[in-house]
Amino acid sequence: MLHDAVDDPETRSPQQLRDAYNDELRAVVDARGIETVATAAGLPTETVAALAGGESPELTLSEAASILAAETEGRDADAIVQQVRDYLLMGMTTGVLDVDTIASNVSLDLSGQEIQQAIEGRIRLTLDELAAIHSYVAGRNAP
Repeated sequence: MLHDAVDDPETRSPQQLRDAYNDELRAVVDARGIETVATAAGLPTETVAALAGGESPELTLSEAASILAAETEGRDADAIVQQVRDYLLMGMTTGVLDVDTIASNVSLDLSGQEIQQAIEGRIRLTLDELAAIHSYVAGRNAP
């Protein structure tokens, strides 16, 4: 899953987390093939090929979950998305964080309200945005 792509997210920058997400997605593409993953995930072949080629294409959490779901037949992309959202929300609770605090401490052009909407799935959440939020939340929960 994306939220556990590394064992120590609190020590990673948003870019390092994004790289780890890409590695996890790339492993699925390497195992299943570009065409198979593109078809299963409902993504353009060019996007999946770019990922396989070492690029970092813009992907949403939902698109990344669709790639991860392509790894195993019967795996549910919506369940993957929900697990990531739950992880972030639990981290916010543990760290006593609100969305305005996150918005003022990450390098994103999102308001607290937009961060809340993205985490809740009411607006799209890109992997770059997820990495920034994930890094900050994990850092606030570090011992």
